[in-house]
Amino acid sequence: MTEPASSPEDPVRAAHRATRPAYINPDDIPRELERLFPEETIEHLARETEFIQRERIVHPVAFFWSLVLGFGIQVQRTLAALRKGYIKMSGDEIVQSSWHGRFTPALVGFLRACVLHALQQTAGNVVRQLDDRLQRFKDVIINDTTVIRLHASLAKRWPATRSRVAAAGIKVGLLISAVANGPKNVTVHSERTPEIKTLRVGAWVKDRILLFDLGFYKFQLFTRIKENGGFFVSRMRGNGDPLFLRSLKAHRGQAIDLAGKRWKDVKSRLTREVLDAEVEVAFRRRRYRGKQSWDTLVLRLVGVIDEKTGEYHVYLTNIPPEILTAEEVAALYRVRWEVELVFKELKSQYALDQIKTEKPFAVLGLIWTAILTLIVSRRLYGLLLRSVPRELAPRYTPLRWAGVFIEAGNLLVDGMMERIGFEKTGRGDFSRVAWFWEVEGLDPHIKRHRLREGWYV
Repeated sequence: MTEPASSPEDPVRAAHRATRPAYINPDDIPRELERLFPEETIEHLARETEFIQRERIVHPVAFFWSLVLGFGIQVQRTLAALRKGYIKMSGDEIVQSSWHGRFTPALVGFLRACVLHALQQTAGNVVRQLDDRLQRFKDVIINDTTVIRLHASLAKRWPATRSRVAAAGIKVGLLISAVANGPKNVTVHSERTPEIKTLRVGAWVKDRILLFDLGFYKFQLFTRIKENGGFFVSRMRGNGDPLFLRSLKAHRGQAIDLAGKRWKDVKSRLTREVLDAEVEVAFRRRRYRGKQSWDTLVLRLVGVIDEKTGEYHVYLTNIPPEILTAEEVAALYRVRWEVELVFKELKSQYALDQIKTEKPFAVLGLIWTAILTLIVSRRLYGLLLRSVPRELAPRYTPLRWAGVFIEAGNLLVDGMMERIGFEKTGRGDFSRVAWFWEVEGLDPHIKRHRLREGWYV
């Protein structure tokens, strides 16, 4: 991989470097990584999960950073390439059989423990501020899953949901926090696990807004969110047919009286551009002691006409109209696309879709490694956003950031290896990393619309 910046002799680059404002303190880059993953924490988790035992064949901290910054950033997609990367970064020799022998249940436990540690560390991390309209809420949480295709030889262990040929897949679930600008929770499941079972609702949803796609459309789930003091926005299924209780928006002229009518009975006759009403839905409660009962749930239905198709985009929510208008509810839901960008970042940038090994524990290990790379990336992205002027922050977009993060990866790896005491290459210059992030990470299109614009920065 080529270095991200031109050589120091380049007069244009040199002039730019000399005159640009310095936003990031270069020393803050390694400090930020060490705050997230202190050496003693990595070593403790390695011992606790028995990944590292008495005889230390590999250095756990060097091994950790070679995986996290090697698999995702260095584009080392195979176990053999990862081994070479570890040797290059650390200067330690390790034979191939010993390296492959490291991809065990203990390694999976170690990497998963590192993810859980990082999520706990970032739980209260405030990177972005919610818009004034959302000030009564603690966070906006975007939930979704993605499927990772695996080698066909793993079909018996992780069978695909629908396939006429042998195929394997794992489903990864993510909760993305708008405030923390990164994962709040990560789960790994068989592909055949229904999406609804990848999410557990509890007291943590209180005063938070959850954005769902149709894979999580279940009234029992919506009820649990309401009962725990949370809020949600979900698209309504095409076969949905709630009962209208009352309209929440006054309309001029001969508007249809919605009270007592069903959605399917009136949707073809509605001409209003924006629909905002209170509705009731019926659903079955969970079976308890062999019995199952019916219940009802009162929700808010929001419909906004699509100018291209002339059809309604319909949403169900429990956010009161005095907090967000119908138009604002629809606009907020579009922010859900940001989780798709996170999955794109994981797959296209951090190799989540390029796991070619046939070894089950190597598969799980590399999945958790990709998640760790994302967490590290977002932590440093937060440092960038805190450092640049507030008016510039929206122009440092997540996908553009992912690109520059990878392009500066060699310098970042060299710097961390020198930081933990390995051979000094002279290339571990964090000031060059900071400069590259600030200059190349800035979107040159000043007026470009961005998904989260108007909701949080």
